[in-house]
Amino acid sequence: MAQVKVYGLASVLAPSRAAVSDAVHAALVEGLGIPADKRFHRFFPLAPEDFVHPAGRSERYTIVEVLLFAGRSEQAKKKAYAALYRGFAALGTAAEDLEVVLIETPRVDWAIRGVPGDELALSYAVET
Repeated sequence: MAQVKVYGLASVLAPSRAAVSDAVHAALVEGLGIPADKRFHRFFPLAPEDFVHPAGRSERYTIVEVLLFAGRSEQAKKKAYAALYRGFAALGTAAEDLEVVLIETPRVDWAIRGVPGDELALSYAVET
């Protein structure tokens, strides 16, 4: 399970939302083994005054937060990071303009379809 939040300037993020979603999803499928049919993305297009960040970032500066079940290996996470940077580079976003954070929580901290996450039958592996 993974829930994604993408933050960026509205002028850049809004017109590229579908392409960004595709890049993020492809990276999570490749790196973390997320099933291809499991896409949970939320977009936060922000006004410049609502997106304060250090100098040196361009208007393409983007933050991707991924909330997921704990259990992926460091290798799987690094594979996902690399795929995210490749995907965003293909969209014209430089590495300096992308920040990614994976936030892992125990499965018991989730409830999905009326079932605690640690009791949920999954069609994919989390411990990878």
